[in-house]
Amino acid sequence: MKQKKTANKIASVSVAARKRRAVKKHRTVGKRIIEGLEQAVAWTRGDNHRARVTLVHVPDVDVREVRQKMGLSQAQFATKFGLPPATLRNWEQGRARPDAPTRVLLAVIAKHPEAVEEVLSEAS
Repeated sequence: MKQKKTANKIASVSVAARKRRAVKKHRTVGKRIIEGLEQAVAWTRGDNHRARVTLVHVPDVDVREVRQKMGLSQAQFATKFGLPPATLRNWEQGRARPDAPTRVLLAVIAKHPEAVEEVLSEAS
């Protein structure tokens, strides 16, 4: 009987310890969310010294080179990756420059085209 009480006591202690860790973890996540919201409010008020801003340089991508390495025509590349053909032509001819998010996508296409193709095929 004494062994059973000891086992129950150990089990209840470990359950209590797990609950404390879970509460602490949620409290930490909650604090981070609140800090983020406070930073967002500060940002909208123009009080930018408290907000954390991370700037990322996105390098240029030679769209023509990426497309040619894949062995695709402009029309095929544009269709495969959901780009307007005229926009692709403008990028390749230097009349326009892809914006930063598009350059990121083009860099991923250059390194892992199959990943982008897979995501696009699942989305349609």
